[in-house]
Amino acid sequence: MYLEYWGFQKFPFDNVPDPEFFFLSKPHEEGLARLIYAVEMKKGCALLSGDVGCGKTTLSKVFIDRISDAQFSVAIVSNPCAEPKEFLQDILYKFQVHPVPDRKVEILQTLNHMLEQHMKEKKETLLVVDEAQLLAEETLEEIRLLLNFQSSNEFLMTVLLLGQPELIDKVKRIKQLDQRIAIRFFLRPFNLKETANYILYRQQKAGGEKNVFTKEAIIMVYNHTQGSPRSINNLCDLALLIAFGEKKEKISSNTIRNIIDDGAVV
Repeated sequence: MYLEYWGFQKFPFDNVPDPEFFFLSKPHEEGLARLIYAVEMKKGCALLSGDVGCGKTTLSKVFIDRISDAQFSVAIVSNPCAEPKEFLQDILYKFQVHPVPDRKVEILQTLNHMLEQHMKEKKETLLVVDEAQLLAEETLEEIRLLLNFQSSNEFLMTVLLLGQPELIDKVKRIKQLDQRIAIRFFLRPFNLKETANYILYRQQKAGGEKNVFTKEAIIMVYNHTQGSPRSINNLCDLALLIAFGEKKEKISSNTIRNIIDDGAVV
């Protein structure tokens, strides 16, 4: 609707985990470095946590894009709500193993065979579990058991757990799993400077040649969103739409304030 008016080729604040729009803030850079270290050094299990909308899924997509397809076999399990056996079956399905057995003992045997085959092919196996805070403790226990798949000197699979802060508490209740997490990182929200740079960056990636947000507007965006990327996107997208409808030249703090006062964003 407003692309031509503001001079964009794409919508700058779409809330989809698009690696093309990934903004490498300081916390995201450190989180990315830790994930890469975890898989390259075969650390077994890593945990990335953060509040809703902080960019965990986007970061994981960028991370996967940066590792070699030739070197890694990757499976991503999203929104995992299944029972332990179904969870294990889903893992095999995501690794494109067919047919998927029905009995648990056969599922584990098939997983072990797959991991050994990957090792013979000199491929690393990576399992990414997104929204892992949804997992029942019994399923988290199955993840701990997956880490028992080892050769004489290394893990045959690296497991990456992504989730909201409650995942941390869930993992702590399973002491043996907690002890096996070698790398962990909490993805904090942006500070004011990072928020400003993020808003400028997204406009540039969308093809914009100038910043259409005033300094005061950006400060108000930060104060309301507290640096959450998803919330920033929602507020900025709506501001562009409303200011377009009112034929404004810039997004002012008045536009941002009116959106907040109307309760149009959270």
